[in-house]
Amino acid sequence: MKTEHLNSDQAGIAAAAAFLQRGEVVAFATETVYGLGADACNDAAVAKVFAAKSRPDFNPLIVHLADVSQIASIAEIPDAAQNLLSLWPGPLTLVLPRKQGSGLSDLVTAGLDTVAIRIPAHPVAQQLLRSFGGPVAAPSANPSGKVSATSAAHVFDGLSGRIAAVLDAGDCAVGLESTIIGFENGSAVLLRPGGVPVAEIEKLTGQKLGQPKVKTISAPGQLASHYAPDVAVRINAKAPRANEAWLGFGQNPRIAPGLNLSPSADLAEAAAYLFDALRKMDAICKKHGLQGFAVAPIPQTGLGLAINDRLSRAAAPR
Repeated sequence: MKTEHLNSDQAGIAAAAAFLQRGEVVAFATETVYGLGADACNDAAVAKVFAAKSRPDFNPLIVHLADVSQIASIAEIPDAAQNLLSLWPGPLTLVLPRKQGSGLSDLVTAGLDTVAIRIPAHPVAQQLLRSFGGPVAAPSANPSGKVSATSAAHVFDGLSGRIAAVLDAGDCAVGLESTIIGFENGSAVLLRPGGVPVAEIEKLTGQKLGQPKVKTISAPGQLASHYAPDVAVRINAKAPRANEAWLGFGQNPRIAPGLNLSPSADLAEAAAYLFDALRKMDAICKKHGLQGFAVAPIPQTGLGLAINDRLSRAAAPR
């Protein structure tokens, strides 16, 4: 299969929507990362997403919609979620009770009675979703467990020849996947930190976010090992070892071959650059014959929670 490169003009968006309507898989930009989209109501199309990513079928997908009005046909909105709707469109995913007769493929929800829903803010994603006219299932556009894609070049690097097309809208602004919120016993719980800081969500809900008591996988991005480069990753390091490159943050000295997520210690800058940096660190290690790379400590505040979450999964045993 030849993967087509589509520009994000009217012709490219129309071509991408046509691919989706024919049951094909198309990568498209959101404000967080590139998504790998398929018709969420078409079993065969969703199966192509799993095949392209080599993704475990117990790992559910996020359903992308154009606006809140489309939710009613596929999910219930609990009272605890009402205040969070103001964060849409944006980098937030809510795991909601799935409606009977929603028409969604069971592959999308991994057979669960909930569905993860997001309304992206990216104008090209919005245009594509409106042109297609229905729910689009879209995990990150990368091979399963590998580093997420924040540019069209990243998508081609991992999935060329395995999907129909890439709708190129440049680099993603946020660079981290969405924050995922679930609901247990009438309260919001944090399933995955991401592009919306936890403090912002807690301000809207008026309470501290709890941790889920149910430990089964109910949303994307909950696997222990995820976002992994090919080489080893060691986090919260003071300095690199002899066989390591260095991924710094803030005013860390450049002791070894490597990069800096943000010399000014700006967490938003670090978040936007993270996945691109992980890919580049992989290449640096291979070029210099190094076993892996060490990562400087990142503050556990604001977007730092999401950055540390991704780094800990990248460093997890595989």
